[in-house]
Amino acid sequence: MASWTYVDGEWLSGNPLLLGPMSHAMWQASLVFDGARAFEGTTPDLDRHCARVVASARALGLGPMLTPGEVEDIAREGLGHFTKDAALYIRPMFWAEGGFLGGAPETTRFALSVYDLPMPSADGFSAGLSSYRRPSPETAPTDAKAACHYPNSGRAMAELKARGFDNAVLLDPLGHVAEFASANLFLVKDGVVVTPEPNGTFLNGITRQRVVRLLRQAGVEVQERVVTVQELLAADEIFATGNLGKVQPITRYEQRELGPGPLFQRARELYWAFAHNAL
Repeated sequence: MASWTYVDGEWLSGNPLLLGPMSHAMWQASLVFDGARAFEGTTPDLDRHCARVVASARALGLGPMLTPGEVEDIAREGLGHFTKDAALYIRPMFWAEGGFLGGAPETTRFALSVYDLPMPSADGFSAGLSSYRRPSPETAPTDAKAACHYPNSGRAMAELKARGFDNAVLLDPLGHVAEFASANLFLVKDGVVVTPEPNGTFLNGITRQRVVRLLRQAGVEVQERVVTVQELLAADEIFATGNLGKVQPITRYEQRELGPGPLFQRARELYWAFAHNAL
């Protein structure tokens, strides 16, 4: 994997060693990040991803020293290390070096990595229901894209992989559908697209927001509301949105075989047209 990381004013290749055993982020998880994509010569919503990482840093009590525009400038500089049509992941990060419990904001550091990461297949993936749940805002920093959330996603994913699935559906603390372990969730029933209403327990993804907007502009009814487990079992289509694969279909949910449906196809086509500045 070819990778470049910007830190302390210079670009370093490979996997530079940035954290030590006394770094607060190492032992108390005061780290936030974001993920953007470059693919087919496009960088959709890169500005919004850069704005979100700064907002996440502030939400976690860090002291970001860069503006969203400055983060974006660094990201675009990093793209110059690769060919124009390369499929890349762009990951800016802020973390605290010092502090106890809360990271000391004055010790905040920044790095941004750009590296090769192929786009996943448009064939999609299978998913099943996890026994793990997303936390409530009272129990975790859910207003930040923080590294501390991801072990919970990882154990949900491991649980479902042991059952023969690719991904996991997690519920919120009240038992309603929240999202996949690694992406936001949409279902289709009788020509209507439905997605869980953001309630503070899961990340309201940038790709999710974009797909909702694009579908509505195209005249498709999209409902953001409470979604039950039973609705997933009866859905005509299920699909996912997220930065890694953008828009992907669910091919099997629990024991139900599903295929890429027409509204998934419409969502993906609209997103690709947007990414290439056709919308």
